Amino acid sequence: MSTTSQKHRNFVAEPMGEKEVTQLAGIGNVLGERLASKGFDKAYVVLGQFLVLKKNRDLFIDWLKDTAGANAKQSGDCHQCLSDWCEEFL
Repeated sequence: MSTTSQKHRNFVAEPMGEKEVTQLAGIGNVLGERLASKGFDKAYVVLGQFLVLKKNRDLFIDWLKDTAGANAKQSGDCHQCLSDWCEEFL
């Protein structure tokens, strides 16, 4: 059984729309500000990067670490959140 956070479940439960980047699982205020300062202010912009990287876990985790300074858990949670969202809506 999956042990996803409430934040993860909330995100995956509905279409993305104009959700802020901080609504992604694993992305809090600090990482959200770092991402926004580099143009990744909305969840759909991060989704775009996720798709450009072909949903590859290792590439996405490396990108999030390099771009925002995320740790392994944060970047892994964010990848899983986007992956599950894609399974639901794409």
